[in-house]
Amino acid sequence: MRKTDRRFYRTLLLGLAALAAMVWTAVEQFGIPRRDMAELFLATVWIVGGIIGSAALFALLWVAIRKLLHRSDLD
Repeated sequence: MRKTDRRFYRTLLLGLAALAAMVWTAVEQFGIPRRDMAELFLATVWIVGGIIGSAALFALLWVAIRKLLHRSDLD
């Protein structure tokens, strides 16, 4: 395994550990119910999925428009 690969996995692991610590702090220290945390997580997943879907649709439309414009330039 290359040094850059190890660094990547280490950074990924540390980031996930920090996120888990923040969630634990929110649940245990500040008294946020687990159900609310689950709802917030699901809302985040839906929003991120919507953004990804919108970006994919926009990219497909962009490619389609470019192809149409390119075809009209050839005619």
